[in-house]
Amino acid sequence: MAAYYLAVDIGASSGRHMLAHMENDRMQLEEIYRFPNGMTEKDGEKIWDVDQLFREILTGMRKCVELGKIPVSVGIDTWAVDFVLLDKKGQRIGNAAAYRDQRTQGMDEKVYEVISEDVLYARTGIQKQIFNTVYQLMALKEKQPETLQRAEALLMIPDYFHYLLTGRMAAEYTNATTTQLVSPETKDWDMELIRKLGYPAGIFQKIVLPGTELGNLREEIQKEVGFDCKVVLPATHDTGAAVMAVPGREEEVLYISSGTWSLMGTELKEANTARNSMRRNMTNEGGYDYRFRYLKNIMGLWMIQSVRKEIAPELGFGEICSRASECRIPSLVDVNDQRFLAPENMTEEVKKACRESGQPVPEGIAETAAVIYHSLAECYAATAKEIEALTGKQYDKIFVVGGGANAGYLNRLTAEKTDKKVYAGPTEATAAGNLAAQMIAAGELEDLQDARRCIFESFEINIYEKEK
Repeated sequence: MAAYYLAVDIGASSGRHMLAHMENDRMQLEEIYRFPNGMTEKDGEKIWDVDQLFREILTGMRKCVELGKIPVSVGIDTWAVDFVLLDKKGQRIGNAAAYRDQRTQGMDEKVYEVISEDVLYARTGIQKQIFNTVYQLMALKEKQPETLQRAEALLMIPDYFHYLLTGRMAAEYTNATTTQLVSPETKDWDMELIRKLGYPAGIFQKIVLPGTELGNLREEIQKEVGFDCKVVLPATHDTGAAVMAVPGREEEVLYISSGTWSLMGTELKEANTARNSMRRNMTNEGGYDYRFRYLKNIMGLWMIQSVRKEIAPELGFGEICSRASECRIPSLVDVNDQRFLAPENMTEEVKKACRESGQPVPEGIAETAAVIYHSLAECYAATAKEIEALTGKQYDKIFVVGGGANAGYLNRLTAEKTDKKVYAGPTEATAAGNLAAQMIAAGELEDLQDARRCIFESFEINIYEKEK
């Protein structure tokens, strides 16, 4: 009888439960439940409804009983940087603020009063993003000091869900590194930095690696879902999970984890915290087996998702891709400009950027999408050159994983602009990587290399090349 493993993969707009088992040395995936997610407004700030999300996690777990497929383990991955604070009774304090909230505006300057940007990067290797946890904590310290004073524990969002399942607190490594408070040398919290910034050192939990067995479900959870199983930590940062599923046979490849964000990079055995790396806005996020995800955050398909919602909600992304491919508008925008992070209207913001730079202004979904797709491909090409210059290596292929692997037009443009072969797939990379960590822990897969081989052989991979 097959052993089943359950991945709960929660993104910014939706979550899903994916069951997996091995069959003829192939990973078989089955989506058993899907639910919506999104930021909401409460108490004047953008937040995540983590209570509702946890209810959805349990609902999806109950589906396993209905199907008669009880998993041996479950693991949850989400986005990075966001967290909750708990009091001495283990109860959440306040809201789970979302990274697109405005509370961090100006908090970088507050941090730099204590430690310069250069030194902060040299100590952590993490790319500056105004929503990083280091700035969110400064916002609390400056605006809600009583909240920080009450806190007994800080848990990243997936760590919080794992705590609710098991009653055990831990900080999973890949997500912990995105706080910009972990040393790439010790692979542990930089307590000297934390104290220097005035954050309470006692709230930070012990860092553990993907593959760690956290424990079994609490008795009340067992009763609610109808079974017991182990909770095994995946790479809880969704990009960390997706990178585990990059199906490259070589040790060093270029990848794009393409979804709401585009995370483009390679893997390093040691972090690159040099000043020229910082100036190129590269980050050294933790990966499986203490590897470093040396990458750049690019705005990604968030822009397409936004314009679709605004002006063409009736169209699928495939149809939008098809219509965009027929347009010849030459305009380009800087997809990494902060103006595209959370505009009131993405469509109008793209138009405004084109107008300000003296370029043709796109009209309608096809032209607007074409501008975004071309701009993303140009950004990928420039980033590939940056990574090659910084690593001293040449890469002849790019692996695109995640939902963006389905964006055929964007993948063709990427092959054209980079002059590299593009391997697109699997689209379910985050879930596959989550499950791979669980299967390695169970001995079903040997190691990361074996997992990547299995993933390459289990899923459809489409190849795009520059036309000669």
